Amino acid sequence: MNNYIELQLTFSPLSESTATDLTTATDVMSACLANVGYESFVTEGNTLSAYIPVGGYSQSELSDVMQSFPLEGWTIEANTKEIEGEDWNAEWEKNYFQPIIVGTECVIHSSFHNDIPQCKYDIVIDPKMAFGTGHHATTSQIISRLLTLDLENKSVIDMGTGTGILAILAAMRGAKPVTAIEIDPFAEANARENVVVNGHPEIEVLLGDAARLEGKHADVFIANINRNIILNDLERYAATLNPGAIMILSGFYESDIPMIAAKAETLGLQEQMHTTQGDDWACLTLIWR
Repeated sequence: MNNYIELQLTFSPLSESTATDLTTATDVMSACLANVGYESFVTEGNTLSAYIPVGGYSQSELSDVMQSFPLEGWTIEANTKEIEGEDWNAEWEKNYFQPIIVGTECVIHSSFHNDIPQCKYDIVIDPKMAFGTGHHATTSQIISRLLTLDLENKSVIDMGTGTGILAILAAMRGAKPVTAIEIDPFAEANARENVVVNGHPEIEVLLGDAARLEGKHADVFIANINRNIILNDLERYAATLNPGAIMILSGFYESDIPMIAAKAETLGLQEQMHTTQGDDWACLTLIWR
């Protein structure tokens, strides 16, 4: 069981007139921290808690994030402590992970939840420090998009799978083969557990980064990561696409779309549509012709 660093950031406005919306501030900080390896985020009131494996924690990187925070009008107090993974899991399950319904077809819950509404797609996710329970606007937008697509016998790659939730939904909707790739060993192990629990052990779960895409092909390619990684790896993503394939990207803001779409266009990808949810979190669908 991996131990984690819990970072607690307490936001205080310098004045009501100069501070941005608190939700926007915590969302932007979450995105900044995700870029340096933080995996999970919980906001309570004016405090953002972020979690990173002990081995990935860097005080200098945290200082750089704090100093370069782009929104003015806030003072941010930071405190850190080391916690055991098992303690974090129990706290998450008890207080943070509540069942959700996406659209009217998909319910996502943990194995300890009771009184779950009946939906066509019932997904059991026990998160264990892995990001992606469907609560975040990026994940839920991709879920909504997948529910609109004909995935029967379509090959799907889920890059940065986290808990495996998107790969599991794709398999439930008839996609095959389905490949799920995750760079974090603990999250990858969690995804392996979840695909079995949900009755889809045929999903290929791989540990690694975009190098694991070598030789893979997809009719539908999913990546819910962050803007910088997507921009860096987009050429590798595009190399997997079959003719007429679509790519669904999230993990960034609506303001990031022009930059990503411009890079995608150089690779033969065109924007088909995009949606936004919450504080301008975006989901971009591209088509390869």
